[in-house]
Order: sequence, then structure tokens, then C-alpha cells
Amino acid sequence: MDEGRALLRARMSVRRNELNAKQRIAAAAGVVHSLEMLPEFMTDANVAGYWAVRGELPLNLAVAALRRREQHYFLPILGQHHQLQFAEYADSTPLTSNHFGIPEPDAPAAARRGAHTLDVILLPLLAFDRLGHRLGTGGGWYDRSLAFLNGKPRPATPLLVGVGYAFQQVGSVPVADWDVGLDYVATEAELLTCCPPGDGD
Repeated sequence: MDEGRALLRARMSVRRNELNAKQRIAAAAGVVHSLEMLPEFMTDANVAGYWAVRGELPLNLAVAALRRREQHYFLPILGQHHQLQFAEYADSTPLTSNHFGIPEPDAPAAARRGAHTLDVILLPLLAFDRLGHRLGTGGGWYDRSLAFLNGKPRPATPLLVGVGYAFQQVGSVPVADWDVGLDYVATEAELLTCCPPGDGD
């Protein structure tokens, strides 16, 4: 299974990096349309996303839509014990680069919050399937930070929405015991409602 995940990561990374700026911009517009089919994205107060790097689908248009509706937008911060924390992000928010070189809010501890306090989290991915299995970059940050959702009836709070390109959908993502499934996936083509994985997945 590990080899399968590694090969899938490598294949999708190459394909994603081959996209040009025009294709990324078009996909970003399509993803906003897909996300706006989700009532929680339109109304819930606290929505977290990510800073797009290495060809990830950009969220700038989605963030602009959230701000027009006066919703709060959060970015992840690498915390202790390999747990993600989140801090609100606005144009004036100072940023610092983490040890992966990804910008994150330069927020004091008092301004950070855990994933369980958020309403919706938009997650980057390298591959996904219709059951809501997500393949990330392999660091496990999201899975550790969202492990409290395992065993709960889904969807729950926060709602987990994978964001990616339509070509990143595969027939089946190799699953690890620690993986936390998605509730939805938004691509430039559709909003996919994920079927809850069964006990044997």
C-alpha cells in the first residue's frame, strides 16, 4: 500500500505541476462555483483553507467570496506534536514561512485555535476517490489534527471539503488506518458528495 501511495503521489505531483497559469486561474473560478453549491460554505462563520503551493489549486477567488459575505477565513499553522492550529487571515495579517516554506499567519498563541472550533475546512490534496479518501503529501498533519472525527457520524463539525482538480480523482485511493475521510470534494467540474466509507475500507 505504501508503494501505491508513493507512486500515486509522484504521478499526480508531476501532472499538477504541468498546469499553466491560465489553467490554474480557470480551475480556481470553477472551484468557487462548486463550493457555492455547499450551504455551509455560504453561511458558516469560520472557514479554513490553505496557502496554495507546488501547483495546488489556488483559493484566492474563494477567499474573496468569503470576505464579501463577512465570513472569517483561517489558515493553518504548524503547531506542537505535529498538530495544526489555525489563525484568522486578512490582507493585513503578517506572515511567516514555516519549515516547509509555506506562508502562515504570524499569530500569537492566544489568537490560534484548534480544528474542532472551525465550521468548514478546505483541504488540499494530491488524489481523491468518490468514497472521500484523500491522498495528501504524506506529512500526516491534517490526519493527526482531525483524528477526533474518526468514529463520529459524518458529516460532522468541522465539515471537511477536499479541493482539487478533476483529473486528481482516481478509482480508489490506497487507505491507511490513520486517514480521515472527506465529506465533500470541490473541483472545477463539480461538488462531489462523498459516500461514507464502510468498516472494511
